[in-house]
Amino acid sequence: MIEEARRDSLQVTADMYTYTAGATGLNSCMPPWVYDGGSDAAYRRLEDPQTRKKIAEAMRAPSNNWENLFILAGSPDRILLVGFKSEALKPLTGKTLAEVARMRGTDPVETVMDLVLEDRSRIGTVYFMMDEDNVRKQVRQPWVSFGSDAASMAPEGVFLKSSTHPRAYGNFARLLGKYVREEKVISLTEAVRRLSGLPATNLGLDHRGFLEPGMFADVVVFDPNTIADVASYEKPQQYSVGVKHVFVNGVQVLRGGEHTGAKPGRALWGPGKTKQ
Repeated sequence: MIEEARRDSLQVTADMYTYTAGATGLNSCMPPWVYDGGSDAAYRRLEDPQTRKKIAEAMRAPSNNWENLFILAGSPDRILLVGFKSEALKPLTGKTLAEVARMRGTDPVETVMDLVLEDRSRIGTVYFMMDEDNVRKQVRQPWVSFGSDAASMAPEGVFLKSSTHPRAYGNFARLLGKYVREEKVISLTEAVRRLSGLPATNLGLDHRGFLEPGMFADVVVFDPNTIADVASYEKPQQYSVGVKHVFVNGVQVLRGGEHTGAKPGRALWGPGKTKQ
């Protein structure tokens, strides 16, 4: 569909991360109508026995009306729980839905509803539901850029109270190490374009994304022979290796792999910003 649209001269592009698992909330196992009216309304529905039966039936039934991640994952063993709000539930971090269901002696569907109700949150969850061959196919598309789809966090302090998806730490280095150097899915030059110029152009970021006179000096210096992701699903909070120096707006913020303490970043506005 995208290729056909592009042949019709429509500017359609896509964005991806280089992993075979997605991540969102555990609440994505439940039909969207559960959250009609907001979170408090959802919790009231989860407390009502008759409504819970309807939710459970919807979770177990294939449907074209909503993206049922409980079914798309294929098995509760492929649903990994990584982020709880409640201190009482944080010990479950890093366990699969299947493991938690066995621990509690409850059906996985009931376990999903119980956990969301107890935690009073969406519960950060990783879903293993993608195919490596399809990832490579997507990487090859010249109109696909790359994004982590994750927050920026440090492997220390309060950030360690929850786990996360390895994409938060390794997405870009994984492209350059695994898919460029090791598997040669695309060239290094093409990868750099798709990490810089293409997304900057798509987003309309003025004077960004290219190494040219007059552009803001945003520069990443990395070793193409060693750059690699280290983050894993079991231990995602690990920085990648091989990045030597980083400059933001012409100021060095990473020197020899260590932060300089400089903070020269600024908010970037796209063409959609309304001038006051």
